[in-house]
Amino acid sequence: MSQCMRTLNPPKTLLNNTNLSLSNPTVPSISSFEPKFKPKSKRYLRISVTSAHNQTQKQKLSLDALINNSRKEELLGAIKGSLSNCLSETNLHLTVPGLKSKTRGKVRDIYDGGDYLVLVTTDRQSAFDRILASIPFKGQVLNETSLWWFNRTQHITQNAVVSAPDKNVAIAKKCSVFPVEFVVRGYVTGSTDTSLWTIYKSGIRNYCGNALPDGLVKNQKLTENILTPTTKATDHDVPVTPSEIIEQGLMTQADYDEASRKALSLFEYGQRVALEHGLILVDTKYEFGKGSDGSILLIDEVHTPDSSRYWIAHSYEERIQDGLEPENVDKEFLRLWFKDHCDPYKDEVLPDAPEELVCELAWRYIFLYEKITKSKFEVPLLEEPIHDRISKNVELALSSLK
Repeated sequence: MSQCMRTLNPPKTLLNNTNLSLSNPTVPSISSFEPKFKPKSKRYLRISVTSAHNQTQKQKLSLDALINNSRKEELLGAIKGSLSNCLSETNLHLTVPGLKSKTRGKVRDIYDGGDYLVLVTTDRQSAFDRILASIPFKGQVLNETSLWWFNRTQHITQNAVVSAPDKNVAIAKKCSVFPVEFVVRGYVTGSTDTSLWTIYKSGIRNYCGNALPDGLVKNQKLTENILTPTTKATDHDVPVTPSEIIEQGLMTQADYDEASRKALSLFEYGQRVALEHGLILVDTKYEFGKGSDGSILLIDEVHTPDSSRYWIAHSYEERIQDGLEPENVDKEFLRLWFKDHCDPYKDEVLPDAPEELVCELAWRYIFLYEKITKSKFEVPLLEEPIHDRISKNVELALSSLK
């Protein structure tokens, strides 16, 4: 990560989506944790919002409480003060000895460090396969949220993380990455071209190998969670069926079966944890790779506000019955703003995201982190330039791994 772009909205161009990632489960993870929930069997559990009533009753979150929150007021000054100091771009290969090539993803900058990959989570905000803006502290929130989930899902699957030397960085051993994203959905919703609701309302009733009944309405809970995998084209995600994944040689049947089982189990566990904290995990995506020993490893990110959709649990059923949208705490409102003000799929240049929406999204990322992890977000000190701090921490970490 070398020179930090000090602009609210970085260049809005389509990005090539190169997926490098992590490996080797033999290295201890960042902290030890005994999960409170362990699946009793491999049978997939159906999560009911009403079944969590007793757990969420004490926490009755609401969108109004989220918007008018003393913690938000406490953080708003730091968020606004960082609008021009977002981590929009990094160039660690120019500042850290031993780092080779850089791959720029939608959100992460990935560096080849020989036996290891250095993954830097930036503040870039993506949707519609585009970069929409930069969101203060987003990279730190995503990185720390993922690390929290990586530690707490080891009873389901091994992951590839080796260390986390910086608030925005994870280091992992290399592995062979499957060119498939495992998108798991529990509800009929969404606004993008590949979202389940967009597909369903167009009349499609068989999506990625899933038979969907007639009569579903937007934001309705599915009778069971489903997998809708995608594969990568040059600049966008392409829905694909399990049989097509095997026929195209993207994965073997055995690898697909194992990864899909893990994806569904991860999602069920994530739903359960979210409900314990007054939230609904609506949908998410996972990526997997294969380690040198042949084991399938969870890579990239887990249950972050970037990869996942979250709704507030206690108001969900009432709002659906009243024909209202669920109260959401994810980036959907920013997606909808761009859809209302441009064609985010076709317009060459997108409008700047309004400052108030950028600040609101920064707060929501922090809110979700604190709500899920039950820990207080630490605003980074700005005494040292972000890029210098990351460069120093990554260099020290890599030298200790030699």
